Amino acid sequence: MYINPRRVRKCQFVQLFATCFIVSLMIFWGPLDDGSVVSHVKSYSYRYLVNSYTFVNESLSLSRDDMDRTASYQYLINHPEKCRRQDILLLLFVKSSPENRYRRDAIRQTWGSDKYASSHLNANIKTLFALGQLKDPAHREQMQNRLQLEDKKYGDLIQQDFMDTFHNLTIKLLLQFSWVNKYCPHAKFIMSADDDIFIHMPNLIAYLQSLAQMGVQDLWIGRVHRGSPPVRDKTSKYYVPYEMYPWPAYPDYTAGAAYVISSDVAAKVFMASQTLNTSLYIDDVFMGLCANKMGVVPQYHQFFSGEGKAPYHPCIYNKMMTSHGHVEDLRYLWKQATDPKTKNISSGIFGKMYCKIVNIVLLCKLYYQDTYPCTAALF
Repeated sequence: MYINPRRVRKCQFVQLFATCFIVSLMIFWGPLDDGSVVSHVKSYSYRYLVNSYTFVNESLSLSRDDMDRTASYQYLINHPEKCRRQDILLLLFVKSSPENRYRRDAIRQTWGSDKYASSHLNANIKTLFALGQLKDPAHREQMQNRLQLEDKKYGDLIQQDFMDTFHNLTIKLLLQFSWVNKYCPHAKFIMSADDDIFIHMPNLIAYLQSLAQMGVQDLWIGRVHRGSPPVRDKTSKYYVPYEMYPWPAYPDYTAGAAYVISSDVAAKVFMASQTLNTSLYIDDVFMGLCANKMGVVPQYHQFFSGEGKAPYHPCIYNKMMTSHGHVEDLRYLWKQATDPKTKNISSGIFGKMYCKIVNIVLLCKLYYQDTYPCTAALF
């Protein structure tokens, strides 16, 4: 078939050339030594193909019959009035489990406090906890009674009748997006977070307020994973069989521990989620598939941490957005990070110089630390 080069846009030509080049590499790199360099090239080559073309989403799309058979879960606890007729800057969904009352209480008393955001940060936020029901049938009724009493006191639980297990995390993700779509589509930003995360709410709110003034759209920020391959080790809890996801790399996605999206992205993700197979139980990957289908690209933020805890230091708190793995120390970290004296340490020329040096020492290690990248020390 003849193609007139004049009718091919420059970007299309570049995409066609890159695809041909990558496919050629994939044919010939088999006999090569599969060292780290080759593996790295493989990963990013697959990433390019997965992010650039629609074949992944097409392979996971539901037929009309399958869409009609998709399970619909009922609400056990709901608050449809929670953000009705209010100007909300941030709707914060915390993924929790029924038995994690201690974590929820700690969050309510620290970074998840709506009252603190209103009185100290001049921001209207709503914090909700997304739950399923206890897996153990012997204790389910007793736990449900406790949850009802907890919700009567705080009014911030959103629960559906699916089993709250690791393999139902995608269902919990769908709970969040369906709730936002139905009850709170006007919130400017939506955040999803685990219940062992620390969020530096003053820093986050200031950042989101500046974005809101600019009317930002297509926002999706967090800790971005690029070119990540599916785990094929059957002993891992992250194991994904070929039948569930046959491709060698996932689309780009943010870690599910904490990320923020704008309201238009929430609407797009919800729309895509209605057409994709939800059996893929890695929820942050499923989020990536939905966003990829709608053309939304995740943006890497230096101060959304990885799996490791951020170092305890006032100079780190100055720019911190999230830190992972905080349960027993959550109240301590909140008190330290929000102490007015903390800001004084990094103020002035000498304070900024001091914190720059400290951050380089803390973040730029010779060994790998999955907290903030070394480049974050330069900001």
